[in-house]
Amino acid sequence: MRGEFDRFTPERFLPDVEKMLGAKLNGYACAFTSYVNRVYELETDSGDRIVAKFYRPGRWTREAILDEHDFVFDCADRDVNVVVPYELTDGSTLGFCGEIPFAVYPKKRGRESDFETAESLHRVGALLGMIHSAGAAHPAEHRMLLTPEEFASRSLHRLFDSGAVHPACGRELETICLDIMDEAERVLPHPETFLRIHGDFHRANVLDRGDEGLLAIDFDDMLNGPAVQDLWLLLPDTPSKSRRELDALLGGYTLFMEFDEATLRAAESLRAMRMIHFLSWCAIQTGDRNFRATFPDWGSESFWRRELGDLRQQLAVIRSERRNFRL
Repeated sequence: MRGEFDRFTPERFLPDVEKMLGAKLNGYACAFTSYVNRVYELETDSGDRIVAKFYRPGRWTREAILDEHDFVFDCADRDVNVVVPYELTDGSTLGFCGEIPFAVYPKKRGRESDFETAESLHRVGALLGMIHSAGAAHPAEHRMLLTPEEFASRSLHRLFDSGAVHPACGRELETICLDIMDEAERVLPHPETFLRIHGDFHRANVLDRGDEGLLAIDFDDMLNGPAVQDLWLLLPDTPSKSRRELDALLGGYTLFMEFDEATLRAAESLRAMRMIHFLSWCAIQTGDRNFRATFPDWGSESFWRRELGDLRQQLAVIRSERRNFRL
């Protein structure tokens, strides 16, 4: 399946997209830069530009992808500026090209948002508050919980099972990751307080459409987690060193949702868990096209020494932030 995804070309998918969309396509297909999925801009015979997103096989179940779509529709129902997938000819929002799932969206243009001023941070905070207001309606049944056990521990097991970890670094890697998970357990809020969150809410996933406002895109990594996960990605530094930016963000956010500032202590643990998760994800993609070009020394002792250094440094930041953070 991995090799099939690498060889996935317009000749393969255009007939299926036409059939499921119920519209004739003119053959135009422009690939977007996307490593995880395959994303193409297409054009109908009537001149409408659309975007087809083909999900990486094995990453999500059908039900998990539909959880993403449900979340986006819930946001749209609350007038949040998002891009919802088209309903296809079978009444679903999810089609298949062989075993590869796909969804089709209208194309929306916009520029990457600039979150440098208090006003711009207030705006994106308000957008996030609206998203979380929709996310709080009910959990995503088929998406993971952002807990140390489900998010980080499973990632660590997959990493070791892949054989990617250099033998000289395995014991130290396990020790540091377990220490990170212990720290996370101390500061993360209880899962009963979790809500559906975007999961990858950084500036590249927020487009500025001028008079139409900010547009949130790419809910692919949505999951059940604490609200703070979507906040720390917008900060220039740790929460304790980003008070000005936090005040602006929360000024917009709390127009729509309450926020427990004590959860900011969990931000650096969440950052470390994200680092572990990313390494685990890389470990199962090593056979993909261009992987070695992106990670030329993947799996070598020097690679893992660098990663250990980064994780060790992040563990120190976690402990410092927990001691020094003041509300």
